[in-house]
Amino acid sequence: MISIIDYQAGNLTSVERALKYLGLSAAITANPKEILSADRVIFPGVGAAGKAMETISAQKLDEVIHQVIERKIPFMGICLGTAIILDKSEENNADCLGIIAGTAKKFPDMGIKIPHMGWNNINKIINHPILDGIDKEAQFYFVHSYYPAPENQEDVIATTDYGVTFASVIGRDNVVATQFHPEKSGRNGLRILKNFSRWDGKV
Repeated sequence: MISIIDYQAGNLTSVERALKYLGLSAAITANPKEILSADRVIFPGVGAAGKAMETISAQKLDEVIHQVIERKIPFMGICLGTAIILDKSEENNADCLGIIAGTAKKFPDMGIKIPHMGWNNINKIINHPILDGIDKEAQFYFVHSYYPAPENQEDVIATTDYGVTFASVIGRDNVVATQFHPEKSGRNGLRILKNFSRWDGKV
């Protein structure tokens, strides 16, 4: 069973549908017992980091997520879920969960269109299990104005170029997160989700 954390944001059902298309058991839930008893946990989302943190703190889901990490349950963040696992976001200077050291930074004003919206490549830095079977020509769907900037290079799994070179897949131990939306990225995105469903949380 894969628990999709319900923090009253959009995009949850599209992740659930993608998982069920793959024949995987998945449920959207805010119930701590259901989340902590799951085989894997996904924190997807769109929106502002500060608002998301207010919601998950009010529901005490921040504590639950930390317990998921401590129990070595494989955990995946998607888009907003990538910012949430860092220390901070420059969006309203929000404090986040601090699972991976770093900051979600706003794209600089370089004459590029913001948000970064559409298809783009990723460049593998680490041969992580989440990227098994993904070739260098694969493209994924992005929608974001902020990007993850981990403090430690060893937490960067893949990068993408859009005005700047930014970390588009990050992770440490049983945690992995994608800045792009695998549930909206066709065959390659489904492969990412399938890989996650098989991943034991070890690198």
